Amino acid sequence: MPRRRVVAKREILPDPKFGSQVLAKFINQVMTDGKKAVAEKIVYGALDKITELAKNKRKESDDEGGEAGGRASGGSFALDIFIHALDNLKPTVEVRSRRVGGSTYQIPVEVKPARSTALAMRWLVETARGRSEKSMAIRLAHEAMEAYENKGNAIKKREDVHRMAKANQAFAHFRWN
Repeated sequence: MPRRRVVAKREILPDPKFGSQVLAKFINQVMTDGKKAVAEKIVYGALDKITELAKNKRKESDDEGGEAGGRASGGSFALDIFIHALDNLKPTVEVRSRRVGGSTYQIPVEVKPARSTALAMRWLVETARGRSEKSMAIRLAHEAMEAYENKGNAIKKREDVHRMAKANQAFAHFRWN
């Protein structure tokens, strides 16, 4: 962390298939050991699986008498679901440790938009890796669908962070000291 000037943010190129910067950042988050092609295959496979899961849900709701909402392309529909799932995962507040007078307090602070997106992506990948389905693409798709429906372990993680911030609200006056 330099003292003289602010470090410039690196520009991330959009992903090749959908042209989305958010998806490109997510692919980088999924990537391990620099294997970007493998990460792309996993994420695009997860988006295909999301499309399939959404179609099955739509069929079930149609069978129950619901109205079907048509979409032009399945890929952009899956991307919309994925982005909505990330929006559901974004935290608004978190706790930061601060040492005051020999004691360490957990102080609630608002989360900047870039950090909230990064946390949402990280939680989605971590909880998907912890699942027990056959492939990472299937795990990621199921976790994203659960996040889209405000369910699942990633949503539980966000709720825990919010609960911790709420519990430590009494120490909020230490924020600017």
